[in-house]
Amino acid sequence: MTTPAHIAMFSIAAHGHVNPSLEVIRELVARGHRVTYAIPPAFAEKVAATGARPVPYTSTLPGPDADPEAWGTTLLDNVEPFLADAVQALPQLVDAYAGDEPDLVLHDIASYPARVLAHRWGVPAVSLSPNLVAWEGSEEEVAEPMWAEPRKTPRGQAYYARFEAWLRENGITQHPDRFAGHPSRSIVLIPKALQPHADRVDQRVYTFVGACQGERSDQGGWQRPPGAEKVALVSLGSAFTKQPAFYRECVRAFADLPGWHLVLQIGRHVDAAELGDVPDNVEVHSWVPQLAVLRQADLFVTHAGAGGSQEGLATATPMIAVPQAADQFGNADMLQGLGVARRLDTEEATAERLREAALALADDPDVAGRLKEIQAEMAREGGTHRAADLIEAELVGGTGK
Repeated sequence: MTTPAHIAMFSIAAHGHVNPSLEVIRELVARGHRVTYAIPPAFAEKVAATGARPVPYTSTLPGPDADPEAWGTTLLDNVEPFLADAVQALPQLVDAYAGDEPDLVLHDIASYPARVLAHRWGVPAVSLSPNLVAWEGSEEEVAEPMWAEPRKTPRGQAYYARFEAWLRENGITQHPDRFAGHPSRSIVLIPKALQPHADRVDQRVYTFVGACQGERSDQGGWQRPPGAEKVALVSLGSAFTKQPAFYRECVRAFADLPGWHLVLQIGRHVDAAELGDVPDNVEVHSWVPQLAVLRQADLFVTHAGAGGSQEGLATATPMIAVPQAADQFGNADMLQGLGVARRLDTEEATAERLREAALALADDPDVAGRLKEIQAEMAREGGTHRAADLIEAELVGGTGK
């Protein structure tokens, strides 16, 4: 049995980065470890519910409920805030952990200070990746083409110069791309089925454990209404939800479908009044207990974020993938390639196309069979318990503070 240790987790204030780690943290606490979790105050209560001690720090990143436009539109718009936040957060975290350095660092992929601190402290660092990871050849196939133009600009060159200088100041000689995208050890909190080129991922570094979801009874439940023969859930997650026109198309798609009931999550940036008249078979919410609904749903219309995608797979729910940003486009393609979803880009997601896809997916025995196969594969990946076992294996000598 592993001796109880002090394990420190570091993340950013974003639902898609915090939520995947919470059940793993809860399990580590249950095994007797002292877990601290560095996180901006917006997530302190959620972290405390796991039994870990929140270590709050001030972040300059857009908050969890910020308008997506706050992140800008270009690649440099997207990456510069993470470096700026890391530079200003590091001194805060150095002070917060002074005299209470951990035995092991866990970190989200976006938490650059965590790896710097692990280097300073001379302790192992393990990435808990909430989405896809690098594969052999991913730099040449994805990163280099994506960065080809920005690297040539003064702004892009200044970004790399700042990043390299910050790393050197902290005794790290890695190139920023290697530092940010290639951890020495990573536990991947998505099913292998969602990973592009999974056969080319270095299994010495990356271990897929699949969904670590928990019961989430604290989020409340949901009950299928009487007479609802089929249930569809529409959710674009927590960030990219400002899509009133799309929601109106969803209402139109299911309004007159006999036997169907629609659960529509619209987020905080859309007023239900913008949807117009809503029929009785449609319920509209700013937020729903997604997993509770999916466990009873027959269809999931999703933005194909990593969390939503694997929840659809874990509950064996056919999906219509309507990607909005970032890795969602790749996830949508993976889901379609697996034979469990149809991808519709936002401009294609008319009421007619949504209805057509819904009826085809919900009654297709091949789709249902493939979902059951993937659900079984995910169960074999081990989830929360395996993740905790792997983390304990990284503790040096099995001793702790």
